[in-house]
Amino acid sequence: MAPPIPNQPAPPTAKRRSRRFPFVSPVEATWQEANGKIFRETGQATEVNTQGGLLEMKTYPAAGTHIELTSLVSHETSQARVVGVRRSSDGRLLGVAVELFVPSETFWGKNLQLKKTCADLVRLEYEMRSGPFDPRILREFRDAVDNVRKTAWAVQEWQERQSRQQDPLTVLPLLTAEGIRRATQLCEAITAGLAAQEVARETVGIDEFFQAVDRVHQSLLALLKDRQP
Repeated sequence: MAPPIPNQPAPPTAKRRSRRFPFVSPVEATWQEANGKIFRETGQATEVNTQGGLLEMKTYPAAGTHIELTSLVSHETSQARVVGVRRSSDGRLLGVAVELFVPSETFWGKNLQLKKTCADLVRLEYEMRSGPFDPRILREFRDAVDNVRKTAWAVQEWQERQSRQQDPLTVLPLLTAEGIRRATQLCEAITAGLAAQEVARETVGIDEFFQAVDRVHQSLLALLKDRQP
């Protein structure tokens, strides 16, 4: 095992540019020491953002070392640089901070994207309290959040039914019903927009929307023909 590296300060370029999130993501790191010896270590990132993170491993590279990181969650590979060391108040080595050469929203996996979205929503909640906002935009935002909430519930149900060895396909009718509810809601909003003259012949996408509605209408006529007078 390589000896513990000294507590070196990070260079000015290593200044954190965005908030890190407490998060555990397994990684594999590969680097070459000055003597030519190649190290390959598995470990975990415990604080991450799109620019990099804090790595915990058994063996640590020195500050300034260029390393190759592979996320064992997203299976993406990225080049990075060790920019500093973090120690506890009693001097215990907590890990090394690494900076990705190319910032990535996807490198650490989808769980980080959910963490970041949750934090953004909490911040937005406080900003919304100060207002004012356009009521129509607020309704659109509320509907979008509601749609995401229901989708998250369906995904969770899918995973839980799989873990209980139940048929996860039983969730699909719920998703279909939610899609119909959402489409109905959007059509009602567009109808209101037409009545208020907010939707015009020149509105972008109006032709494609008309064609889509016509296709749905024809399909529903065939489906519901036994209900027609």
